[in-house]
Amino acid sequence: MQAPGRPDLCCDEASIDLVVLSTEWRELEKQANNTVFLSWEWIGVWLSVYQPDAKVIRVTDRGRLVGLGILSRSVERRHGLLYSRCLNLHQTGRDAEDQIWIEYNGFLAARGYEASVAVACLNHLLRSEPDWDEFIIGAADADYVDSLSEATGLVEHVRWEAPSFGVDLASLRSKGQSYLGSLSGNSRHQIRRSLRRYEEKGKVYLERPTTMEEADITWSAIAPFHLARWGSEMGESGFANPDFVRFHQSFIRANWSAGVVDLIVLKAGEEVIAIFYNFLYRNRIYFYLAGIRAEADNRLKPGMLGHALCIEDYLDRGFDFYDFMGGDERYKRQLGVRHQYLVQAGLQRDRWKLRAERAARIVKKRWELM
Repeated sequence: MQAPGRPDLCCDEASIDLVVLSTEWRELEKQANNTVFLSWEWIGVWLSVYQPDAKVIRVTDRGRLVGLGILSRSVERRHGLLYSRCLNLHQTGRDAEDQIWIEYNGFLAARGYEASVAVACLNHLLRSEPDWDEFIIGAADADYVDSLSEATGLVEHVRWEAPSFGVDLASLRSKGQSYLGSLSGNSRHQIRRSLRRYEEKGKVYLERPTTMEEADITWSAIAPFHLARWGSEMGESGFANPDFVRFHQSFIRANWSAGVVDLIVLKAGEEVIAIFYNFLYRNRIYFYLAGIRAEADNRLKPGMLGHALCIEDYLDRGFDFYDFMGGDERYKRQLGVRHQYLVQAGLQRDRWKLRAERAARIVKKRWELM
């Protein structure tokens, strides 16, 4: 199948052989500008834990492998009547399994082939497989998704969207600037005041597990904080979802010793006030989640303090970027700078039922604005 600027790209689909795919994926990964979510560390665990009924799509340029993606099928029922047959990229289409929430999603592609590989794959699917209604991708860069819609003629329906914030540690280091010094006066004040008050309980410091067993214990210790903050029903805290817990236990056990997983405990004296669960990949930190103790005293900001101390630690250790990832929470705006915009979207074929659904959404939105 052809793609703009790359007329010789060819696509084929096949069942998954984990041994073959692992070798191909790791080799292509070396040639790609991907994030941790398109690393074999993530994808390999996803495949082994959930064992999705999926196919791999390969893209070649005159025999050279330049693109890979993994597609699963699902059927969504919406509004009680509408059924949409979906192709999911690096997700299963089952809420309990997709709660691990992949970000910066897309096809794995060799440098310079990112747009061409994605367009080639979608054109191939449009021509070779008539029995799907929507291609589900997310959370992915909004410009990436927009370009796919424009290039293929598929109609983009955004299901979720949020800015992504981060801290450019390499830039701070080049300027000889501390992280705290880069923040607003108000944010610095809140962090310093919180630090002083916690120091009344004892020394404030960061602690990391030193063995796999300690890492397992630290991960499990996040659960009570997270459940208290986000809720214990399905669809709320991931710790209420056995599929979410199972994935991350496997991810930690597979990747902690290699340095891909970083678990950090923030303590004041012997009291645990926060635990952070981060991914480290290509000198970049991805903040995934945290368990943070609730405080009655609003002058105590354990989350802000913990992030600030972690960021200063990563700055000292030579990392390049601290990524808060998608979400418009206030603390992310205070502590980071917007660097990307993410969406989860369905790229829809021209189906009457989807046209009717879009028309109904427009009418509903107009009524809400009246």
